[in-house]
Amino acid sequence: MTPSPASDEGLVRVIGVRALALACINMIVGASIFVLPASIAGQLGAAAIISYGVCAVILLLVGLCFAEAGSRVSASGGTYAYIERAFGPFVGFLASTFLWFASGVLASASVSNAFVGTLAAAVPALGQGVPRALVLALLYGGLAALQVRGVRGGMRFVEGVTAAKLVPLLLFLFIGALHLQPANVVWTGTPSLDEIGRSVLLLFFAFQGIENALTSSGEIVQPSRTVPRAILLAILGTTILYGGIQLVTQGILGPELPAHDKAPLADAAGIAIGGWARALLLAGAAVSMFGWVGGDLLAQPRALFALGRDGLLPAPLARVHPRYRTPHVAILVYATLGFGFAVTGSFRTLALIASGGALMLYLLACLAAIRLRRLGVRADGAPLDMPGGTAVALLASVAIIWVLSSLSRAEFAALAVTVVVASAIYAWARWRAAVRRRLPTPIGEV
Repeated sequence: MTPSPASDEGLVRVIGVRALALACINMIVGASIFVLPASIAGQLGAAAIISYGVCAVILLLVGLCFAEAGSRVSASGGTYAYIERAFGPFVGFLASTFLWFASGVLASASVSNAFVGTLAAAVPALGQGVPRALVLALLYGGLAALQVRGVRGGMRFVEGVTAAKLVPLLLFLFIGALHLQPANVVWTGTPSLDEIGRSVLLLFFAFQGIENALTSSGEIVQPSRTVPRAILLAILGTTILYGGIQLVTQGILGPELPAHDKAPLADAAGIAIGGWARALLLAGAAVSMFGWVGGDLLAQPRALFALGRDGLLPAPLARVHPRYRTPHVAILVYATLGFGFAVTGSFRTLALIASGGALMLYLLACLAAIRLRRLGVRADGAPLDMPGGTAVALLASVAIIWVLSSLSRAEFAALAVTVVVASAIYAWARWRAAVRRRLPTPIGEV
């Protein structure tokens, strides 16, 4: 691939359709799909496939909004850049907090906890104390070093690990389908709308991740063409994969699927194919978690970079490495925060805040797509005119509000705390900037 010229931020545009689509798939296909089929079946039984269809439709609507916004705004920061351009710096800052902190750092820390837990299943000593902290330090330290050394190496890592974790899933999908019992996937009744809503709320978390991959938008070749194609490819591929996995797992385990809540795919593979298949799926889960954290460290620090560039966080975050041309300070700060929360937090608590933040981010992005179109914002080429225009974005917004309505009071409280803290940081940053503008220019400076 011939690199595009450097952007006005000093970054090099080298990410094309294939690389971005794989990055999106990598960020979507995380640890959840290895355990969620049992939980969804526990709510809807054999009708669980309904929630996948509903979730895919919602994600497609949201994806169209991301695609149009991404074709109009090409600056680093992805979703933050879209929302900031549409609604101004304050709303953009709130969105960036949901992006890099709630949907980023906390989600990364929760997946890292799950990764260590998977390793501890084989080596129990790694599950607590100093050994656990050491594994987390090696995880974040090694992946951060990889990402600092260059975006090309980071993208090769993402492509490689995405293939590595998809292979066992695809093998399970195709071989397991031969052992599927048709009677196990026959619906015995139609679930209610409330039941579908609760299952979609749970499943929607497994579909999140596109917003994380798009934070590298300052390094994407021809964003007006690359972003829409990559998003649609990622959504289509992920939906087919997820729906097939649910059907195969349900078809093998039948009514007993909800009882296999620890490792339903691995258990189904072991029953239908053999012990080696179970081991392969367990290894795939570990690789999936590892790849998710690596992909997150490629994408999310660009949001910190964008905030430093815009003066909303300390300026050193916007520094670009003179040799590798990567936002090395932002990467190291992000990795340090992830490590800190991973060491001190639990998977459930961290995932709780991360999920709510991602939903709020999606809502703001859908509204931003409407605003950007009305403002006539465009990047380096003809922007995508989303089919249905404003109606699609409004429909996506209503769907997200429906999903948000299923959140608990604790989740809403966590979102409120995040908003209050982010607002205070924003007010401090603006006050600091105003003070600096009032200071006299030192003698000798031009």
